[in-house]
Amino acid sequence: MKMDAVPRRGRFRRGKPPRLGRADRSALGRWFWEIDLVLLALVTVLIGIGLIAVAAASPAAGVRYSDGAVQFPPLYYFYKQVMWLGIGIPVMFVTSMFPKPMARRLCLVGAAVFVLLLVLTPVLGHQVNGARRWIGTGAAQLQPSEFLKPLYVVAMAWLFSLKQHDRSLPVVPISLVVTGLIAACLMKQPDFGQTVMFLLLWTALLTLSGAPMKGLAILAGSGVAVVVLAYLFYPVAHLRIDNFLFQTGDTYQVDSARRTLLHGGFFGTGPGAGTMKFKLPEPHTDYIFSVIGEEFGLIACIAIAALYAAIMVRVFVKLLDEEDQFILLAAAGLATQFGAQAIINMAVNVQLAPSKGMTLPFISYGGSSMIALSMGFGLLLAFTRRNPYLTRSPYVVTWNKAR
Repeated sequence: MKMDAVPRRGRFRRGKPPRLGRADRSALGRWFWEIDLVLLALVTVLIGIGLIAVAAASPAAGVRYSDGAVQFPPLYYFYKQVMWLGIGIPVMFVTSMFPKPMARRLCLVGAAVFVLLLVLTPVLGHQVNGARRWIGTGAAQLQPSEFLKPLYVVAMAWLFSLKQHDRSLPVVPISLVVTGLIAACLMKQPDFGQTVMFLLLWTALLTLSGAPMKGLAILAGSGVAVVVLAYLFYPVAHLRIDNFLFQTGDTYQVDSARRTLLHGGFFGTGPGAGTMKFKLPEPHTDYIFSVIGEEFGLIACIAIAALYAAIMVRVFVKLLDEEDQFILLAAAGLATQFGAQAIINMAVNVQLAPSKGMTLPFISYGGSSMIALSMGFGLLLAFTRRNPYLTRSPYVVTWNKAR
């Protein structure tokens, strides 16, 4: 018995380390020990909630888009959402495994490609409901602005981080020109909601990069002036602002969303028991938050809002001791994009913001939106990866700057 035990221990020591153990130096092993498992758990819960929500909204969407020639089964959009998740989750996983330098380089190349596609969209794009936001045909259609958002954040984070090495570089004017080009292309589509989102992301990154208070005050004044000019000379903005502030024109969408949200009370009517959702436009995309309110109650809506807040807080807490300017700006910018999109969608559903056609991250139905969000969150996971044992090593030298 004893003689048999010795060779077994020897074979175990000479063999490969346990899979996903601390000694596993494979790409998957390093990913498992460096990834933020709390952040990964939070987004997994969010994806699960999204599947339940799309299953609840799918019958209403199927009825709304069925006609005499085409009839959609009740769970048609749910099954398609499962298909999109089957693409999005691997995209998130692979993206989160990228080394940070590789992720940065790929984002810079990707941002250039999708800016070009965005420029071509008003000319070659597919028109839906009076707007040209999609490019391609059939199943190969995609919305360039959705994919551009996370790539833009990383590209601008890299650009702003260059200021740390050479303060003479005109990074702010360059970033403003690029953002202005993107905003002009989006307004041409037109897509007022995405225009606001890109301007918000640029402002957030500029603030985080250490812009002086005087410059931020001038920027705030310029922002007010831009809104006034948009109201005066941009018909889409004029219509949206008038509908929101003065309740002029067609307010059926936002009114229906509010009534649907409040119909379920605190605890909801129960899964599948909602009736107001059948009168709701876009119940599976823009207004899915109202469907959740009707069938699962305001308690569920509060829990979802808290989940988004927890994701943002988790990211910003991890960045408190981050010393790399690029990583700080990229991760904070991606978290801001994720949280701002969620806040805007929920605000529209409760009539605190004008309708913008923006999806609720990982909950709303969508192909381009789901894959782009998966890519963006994968980048967020990649930029928040850390080796938990690096700072514990006795071979890591901390230099005293005072000397």
